[in-house]
Amino acid sequence: MTPLEAGAIFAAGVAAGTINTIVGSGSLITFPTLLAFGYAPLDANVSNTVGLVPGSISGAFGYRRELVGQRGRAIRLGISSGLGGLTGALLLLAFPGAFSAIVPILIAVALLLVATGPRLSRALAEHRHAEADRSWPLAVLFFATAVYGGYFGAGMGIIMIALLTIFVADDIQRLNGLKNVLAALINGVAGILFIAIAPVHWDLALLIAAGSIVGGQAGSRIGRRLPAPALRLAIICVGLVAEARLLLG
Repeated sequence: MTPLEAGAIFAAGVAAGTINTIVGSGSLITFPTLLAFGYAPLDANVSNTVGLVPGSISGAFGYRRELVGQRGRAIRLGISSGLGGLTGALLLLAFPGAFSAIVPILIAVALLLVATGPRLSRALAEHRHAEADRSWPLAVLFFATAVYGGYFGAGMGIIMIALLTIFVADDIQRLNGLKNVLAALINGVAGILFIAIAPVHWDLALLIAAGSIVGGQAGSRIGRRLPAPALRLAIICVGLVAEARLLLG
């Protein structure tokens, strides 16, 4: 790895940590960066997941004030999220040959969610019911989202914040803090499994980890001050480059 490559990966980690903390989808920065430097999709995915765990924890810590009073929610959704993350990671390792073919589809879905997430949230929020009636559907949907997160993860944060906005009547900043905690749990469970038995490139993971820690703190400080449309546009542009590279070989 050249110093230029190391610097680019670290910078991608900073950007991903910042974006993950604020809106999610930071993997659409780091994952294409690793692909651009020639790493295999499976290797890039597992190394990226391990590297982003410290950034998720950093972002959650930055939102600690918004987490006050949400212990019950965090525990309920944490159980389904942890199980889903483990399931997704196991599926990835059990069917590694399918990953390269699925990546373009997953990136396309993630980009669609990034582009339409806020509009979808507003539309579906009109159909809220009593919170007690929404607990089980939300837990099931979070399990499915965590399976996706453990398998690939790009766009997971967008899905999570959309679900929380739809099913939980609370301030968006508090929901974003909860999202960061659950994302850290999903990535952490998958990351532990990957460390044990997957092809993690530790040079990549440590560079992304260092950058994402910085980004997590920056993201928690910037918060909602950063214009969301500009962030979504940047993520979409980077994701489209990765999509084109994968499809064109």
